[in-house]
Amino acid sequence: MLAFLLHSAASPKFLKDAQQRKQGKTEQDRAVYFDILGKYMVVYPLRLATMFHNSIILQSLLIWGTSLLMGGHPALVSFAISCLSIILMWIFSICLPVVVAFALPYMCPFPIPYVANPWLTIGLFGSPALLGAFIGQHIGFILLKRHLRRVHSKAKTGITPSMIENVTDLEAERWIFKSGFVQWLIALILGTYFKVGSSYIALIWLVSPAFAYGFLEATLSPVRLPKQLKVVTLVVGLVAPVVSSAGLAVRMADVIVGSIVRIDRNPGGLPDWLGNVIVSVAIAVVVCSTFVYLLSYIHISGDKRILGLLLSLSFGLSIALASSGIVPAFTEDVARSVNVVHVVDTTGVHGGHIEPVSYISLFSNTPGKLTNELVDLGGEEFSCGRNMTTDLVTFTVKYGCWSYKESSTGWSRSEVPVLLVESDSVIGGARQTVVSVDTKSSTRWTLGINKDGIDDFTVQVDSEKIVLPGDKSEIDGWHTIQFAGGKNSPTKFQLTLYWSSSKPSEREAKQAADAPLLVKLRTDVNRVTPQVARVVEKLPRWCTPFGKSTSPYTLAFLTALRVDI
Repeated sequence: MLAFLLHSAASPKFLKDAQQRKQGKTEQDRAVYFDILGKYMVVYPLRLATMFHNSIILQSLLIWGTSLLMGGHPALVSFAISCLSIILMWIFSICLPVVVAFALPYMCPFPIPYVANPWLTIGLFGSPALLGAFIGQHIGFILLKRHLRRVHSKAKTGITPSMIENVTDLEAERWIFKSGFVQWLIALILGTYFKVGSSYIALIWLVSPAFAYGFLEATLSPVRLPKQLKVVTLVVGLVAPVVSSAGLAVRMADVIVGSIVRIDRNPGGLPDWLGNVIVSVAIAVVVCSTFVYLLSYIHISGDKRILGLLLSLSFGLSIALASSGIVPAFTEDVARSVNVVHVVDTTGVHGGHIEPVSYISLFSNTPGKLTNELVDLGGEEFSCGRNMTTDLVTFTVKYGCWSYKESSTGWSRSEVPVLLVESDSVIGGARQTVVSVDTKSSTRWTLGINKDGIDDFTVQVDSEKIVLPGDKSEIDGWHTIQFAGGKNSPTKFQLTLYWSSSKPSEREAKQAADAPLLVKLRTDVNRVTPQVARVVEKLPRWCTPFGKSTSPYTLAFLTALRVDI
């Protein structure tokens, strides 16, 4: 990898690309690329794609416009109702799985019961989404039949009432099928306008079924009565779209399911149902986009009840497997990530008269409570709740578990970091505060500085400044510095704070009153205390200790500096 990087970095192409970006000439070099079943790569310029897409869009609009003009008012109404069926399909398809998403945390041992077995999402969300899509589209189909029945009754063409009923069914079926063209045409227009490279998906899903319908189903004379749609039309029309999009849909589902288990920056800070809602909406989008043509074949067939029964059975079976735990939410291979940290908190210490608060903190970035884990940790005296919050500087644990059992051992007071105000003066009309930071034995620490009232700051070691003055970013009013060094890294620093010369705003004054911390520090020690080792050993097999780059080690010290702003 190093040899590749050295060779690539020396390439003059990087300099050329940088110059073109400055001159705004990168548009013509952008490309559209995608693979087919992971075997073949298709690449073509974005400029060519835009020209081709515009041509398809123009032709589609001309064909639709000519067809509606020739059909007159009845065709316009039919077109409007078919578009309404698309809207209803999306509404029902999204609403049903979202209801399931809200209910899952109350029905299953874990809010996200499909992490280790993503195929459960097919029954949990895919079945309700497909059922909702069919219900919404069928409502549009019924409205279309009523409209077409009135049109044929007034036309006085001499056909019998039974034939009118048959003709209206067939025409409504065709309008529902053609509504899929409208859906993908809109997607292609939007994707082309915003220069989205993945607009090729909309192109394939529009052109392939449209060509199949035009060659195999189109009635060139309005006198000819419509016939039932052929199955071969569906097969021919969907071969190319399915082949090009199936792998993408599967990978998207895997990425979403894998991401939602760590979506919460602050453990316990987001609702348990949020991840389910994201997955359910994503699946509903895939269902509405890909099944719009297939569902049009079911409305006049005798398979409506069979479809409803199969989808209901699939949903019921998935719910039973997930809620009973027969199919586990987590396994040894796909485990639930947890953090077990021995925390020594000195943020409430004043003058050294109060002993630091020491406890074992158990929390997880995966949504859900830790009730099932506590079954195996019954003798460790853990208490859980949203009142067990811990500010770890880089994030805040909003829901966790604490245990004070034998937590006063395994660490010493000499390891507690120190924040000491060396000077606090006004120089040139601006207030400056110099704080000495001693991280003791820790060479991995995180420092949070309250930006409400602090304009700027510097950090230096001896006479060398490692954080220079200048614009500093902030998240929720705090700027965070993370430091990780080697065995011989410095442990003593000097922090200089430059206060704001303006009067604090009402928001700043309120925040200062609610959380009067100026500086907060967390130091990490890579040592497993006996208490942490005992808890980790008792964790269920489907749990594994896991930490991000912002997570603490198994022993963490917290301290803070309180200064009036």
